[in-house]
Amino acid sequence: MGEELLGWKDIKPGCVITEPGNASEYRTGDWRSDRPIWDKSKCVKCGICYIFCPEAAIEEDEEGYFYANLYYCKGCGICATECWTGAITMVEEGKAEDG
Repeated sequence: MGEELLGWKDIKPGCVITEPGNASEYRTGDWRSDRPIWDKSKCVKCGICYIFCPEAAIEEDEEGYFYANLYYCKGCGICATECWTGAITMVEEGKAEDG
């Protein structure tokens, strides 16, 4: 064991996301295995999905509906869990009808 332990600042980072707030510069949605799909007929435009998204990956369109920016969405499913109208379902990546 006799190795000296290094603090987190002493360890060379293995990725480019090293400064607070710079993750938006990188497309991190490739980590996703499931994607959220909205059913606009059930959506009441309340914005709960937007509020609860931990990645700030949910955006609003010109009609007031919300959608996930798939460049940043990690597929955690929090938006679908919090959607009280059931407008959001999580679909396995590659099986979604919209792409």
